[in-house]
This record gives sequence, C-alpha cells and structure tokens, in this order.
Amino acid sequence: MTTTSPLKTSSSPTPAPPPAPAAKGRRLKIGAGQQLKGGPLTYVALAVVGLGSLFPLYWTLVAASHDQQRVLDSPPPFIPGGRLWSNIEAAWEQANLGKAIVNSVIVSTSITVATLFFCTLAGYAFAKMRFRGRGALMTAVIATLTIPPQLSVVPLFMMMSDIGWGGELESVIFPTLVGAFGVFFMRQYLIEALPYELIEAAKVDGASNFRIVWAVVLPVARPAMMVLGMLTFVQAWNDFFWPFLALSQENPTLQVALGQLSASYTPDQSIVMAGALISTLPLLIVFVVFGKQIVGGIMAGAVKG
Repeated sequence: MTTTSPLKTSSSPTPAPPPAPAAKGRRLKIGAGQQLKGGPLTYVALAVVGLGSLFPLYWTLVAASHDQQRVLDSPPPFIPGGRLWSNIEAAWEQANLGKAIVNSVIVSTSITVATLFFCTLAGYAFAKMRFRGRGALMTAVIATLTIPPQLSVVPLFMMMSDIGWGGELESVIFPTLVGAFGVFFMRQYLIEALPYELIEAAKVDGASNFRIVWAVVLPVARPAMMVLGMLTFVQAWNDFFWPFLALSQENPTLQVALGQLSASYTPDQSIVMAGALISTLPLLIVFVVFGKQIVGGIMAGAVKG
C-alpha cells in the first residue's frame, strides 16, 4: 500500500523585498529642457566679468570726451565730459575717416562673403565627398596654419606690385578670400551636422551638385556660417599689419587711418580715443543686428560637439 503525502501550498502572498536604504545625498538629474539654477555667487561672477568686459569701451568713451590735459591727469576722469563731438570731428578731419570707413566696409564685407562661400564649398567637399588625395589635401590645408604670415609679406608684396594692385584695395582683399581655418571649421561642422541620407535623397530626386549645395548644404551650414562670418568680419575689420604695408596713406582702411592719428611726435590721446570709438561702433552694430543668429550658431555648434 503506497501512501502519498499531499503537497503543501501556501496561499500567503510573496513578501515584498525590503526597501533600499535612502541615499544620503541626491544627485540632480538634468534632462531635456531643464536648466541649472545659479546661486548668488554665479550672479556676482557674471557681473564682474560683464563689467570687466565693458570697462575698456567705457574708458574709451570717457577719454574721447575730454581734452588731452584732463586725460593725462592723476587720477584720470571716470565720468564722460563735453568734448566728445569736437574730438570726433577733429579725428574725422585729421585722418580722413570717412574714406577709411568706406574702404574698411568694402574690404571686410568682400572678405567675409568670399570666405563663407569658398570655405563652405571646400568644407563640404572635404567632409562628404570622396576623391583621391582628400586626406593629403586636408593635411596640406591645415599645415598652412603653422606658417607665420610675416614670412609671406615680401613675396606677396612683390606679387601685388607686379599685378598692378600696389596701394589698391584689391591687394588686401584677394590674398584673404579663403582661409585654412574657415575650411577646417566648416568641414568639422558638416561632418556631424550633415547626414549622408540627405545628400543621397537629393541625388535620388535628380538634384545636381549645385542644387544640393544650395538646397541642402547651405541651410544645414547656416549656424556655422554665422559664427565664421562674425569671426572673419572682425578679423578683417581690425587687420592692420598687411593693409598698412599694402595701402597708401591716401587710400587707407580704418585701422591704418587710426595709426596715422597716433604717428605724430606728441599725439593727442583724446582724439586718438575718439577715432578708436568710431572704429568700434560698426562692430557693435553688427553684433546687435546679428547677435541672435551668432549666439544661436555658437550654441548649435556646442550641441553638435
């Protein structure tokens, strides 16, 4: 006789695992759309940095609004005076700033537009097109950044003289129509920002290379182009060394004209500061007009990186 023992079943629920011990400290998890909140020290640091950045511009305004004797006093003035317009008029007449500003606008705008066009095309070619010798050519382009610009002054000056551009604006514009930094900058941006799928889709639709560049590459590259355009315009506007050698005193850019103000034996510092204030205003206007696009381009590049 075989006996079987019934299985013992338990109707009680399975006990839940014990709760994890509470962490002593909590880490703030930042997700999409969330922002860090700054404390009092953050605002103090931002205020110090902002005031430190604006102080040179404010001091230029103060010095330009006083006479030479008051600027050289100890302690110097820290409140604007009443000679600003007279000093601006004197600087305008002594250095022929009207023609210098027009020349600087022509030079800076031409260099900026050409740099954006050529560097975007070259950056797209190096980033997304496959051709023989691409790596060697890109290495050669980057290697030009290691060559000091002073080494090319003499042969470049001789070349411009042989062409017949000595003392003309063309001698300043054409040597800087494209730069190695701009090509490298646009290449690095387009590698991450421009997917191959967009290019292949455009080719399937029958788009030519020019159509792809116009309808696909340029819209994607617009944020980086805004940043590169700002950097190029500021560099071209503030350039002094090569325009000083290539241009004559009768046909100067703004920085060369400002150099003429301080070239005398005892230059009037208030008039020099008035000229410097005039040269700074166009850059401020450009940043005010295009500041939102420029900052957006910088932030887009930071997110891509």
